[in-house]
Amino acid sequence: METLSETYCCGGRLGFYRHASSVLGLEAAFGVFLPEAALSGTSVPVVHILAGLTCNHETFLIKSNIVRFAAQHGIALVAPDTSPRGADVPGEDDAYDLGTGAGFYLDATRPPWAAHYRMGSYIASELPSLTEGVFPLNGARRGIMGHSMGGHGALVHALGAPGFWKSVSAFAPIVHPAAVPWGEKAFGAYLGEDRWAWDAWDATALLRSGRTHPETILIDQGLADQFLARELQPEVFEDAARIAGQELNLRRQAHYDHSYWFIQTFIEDHMAHHALILKS
Repeated sequence: METLSETYCCGGRLGFYRHASSVLGLEAAFGVFLPEAALSGTSVPVVHILAGLTCNHETFLIKSNIVRFAAQHGIALVAPDTSPRGADVPGEDDAYDLGTGAGFYLDATRPPWAAHYRMGSYIASELPSLTEGVFPLNGARRGIMGHSMGGHGALVHALGAPGFWKSVSAFAPIVHPAAVPWGEKAFGAYLGEDRWAWDAWDATALLRSGRTHPETILIDQGLADQFLARELQPEVFEDAARIAGQELNLRRQAHYDHSYWFIQTFIEDHMAHHALILKS
């Protein structure tokens, strides 16, 4: 593992690192915030934060103001990239919603994407194993949150492995990617035309199949979000949660859009949500 930079912040340390990922078959960068207690070797809870389309491993840490509140709760943060980098797949840089910056936190099965676009396994196993082996992170107290595409990733991973991810929240998540343009484009390319194969990476489909999380899921959605009707459709997830018996706190926020200004406004509540579960 290579250290790219380390900076003292909010009483803790914010670092960016790079390693050779065996899952992705490429070098991958990630960020880690360690609160003050962790700097002395104390094992602390950790929340993985997944950014959205076009973002990278720095975006959520820099733009959301999450570090301040993670520090207050004594919780570490791990921020992966949003896709592999340098896979050299033809066309991977042609559009913002497919390829570079748009890995959708899944494992591609269709060539030519399948060789490197395996962010699903990277998030589910390799990155937690690496970071918990290097830093004083308590894997028994591990949560996940995300924004937009990252919100999709957080919900899918938490519903798929609720014992692994103890807490979950999301901002403006793509809750039913199999039925909206962003997801249809990405899933068709990464997974092929068999829509049954898409369900494992669709949070609404997972709820409909009976997969639930034992803790309340917190979602904030801005009502002035420019992608609300076309791409996000939180009411679909809300209906599935009601039928499945999933505890859900879906907060609709008037006037707020899809930006990090929206996230900054409510990030304190999300860290409190994770802290209540991970530190109880």
